[in-house]
Amino acid sequence: MSAQVHILGPQFSTFVRSVCLACEEKGISYRYGLKPDGKEVEYKGPSHLALHPFGKIPALLHDSQTVFETASICRYLDAAFPGPALQPEDLAERANVDQWSAALSCYVDQALVRNYLLEFAFPKGDDGSIRMDKVAEHQPAAIDMLALLEQQLGDNAFFCGDQYSMADAILTPMIDYLSGLPHASELFANVPNLTAWIRRMQTRESGKKVLISKG
Repeated sequence: MSAQVHILGPQFSTFVRSVCLACEEKGISYRYGLKPDGKEVEYKGPSHLALHPFGKIPALLHDSQTVFETASICRYLDAAFPGPALQPEDLAERANVDQWSAALSCYVDQALVRNYLLEFAFPKGDDGSIRMDKVAEHQPAAIDMLALLEQQLGDNAFFCGDQYSMADAILTPMIDYLSGLPHASELFANVPNLTAWIRRMQTRESGKKVLISKG
């Protein structure tokens, strides 16, 4: 059986994983990678820009439809396919999920992934070493961001309430990677609810399928 959608991007990308989680939660079959039709998409080349005009990942390919930006992709998947809803029916609750999905994709990603995690994933120091001065520079902001996420989560089962939503799918890969760092206990020392939440996300069926290393 062929996959229903193709997710443009590598499996290790946090945002690609977010879309994979959304697909898993809704029961949508999918492929991922940079060869949607068997031909390599050159990063930021013409074929890439034709799918994402800003040369980013992921982009979603579904039949003749292309959608870019993670939150928009999740909303599209939720509307285009049956399965458990990724957004609440209530207007106020839906707006809350929507605003947090946007904030996670922008501000939270910047603080936790772009400024912090990528220094461990793709070190830019001499001989490929981690620039610990950069880690030290950005760690306070990362810890402050985790505290903000802890405040938003509160005692809820899921990030925006009592229902799994696309906000959970967007946030999960970021926190999953952070929780695997050698000094994770230091980062998560004062966010017990967020710590319990990521353990729940990691042990969901979707998490067990997506949050794994592919080498």
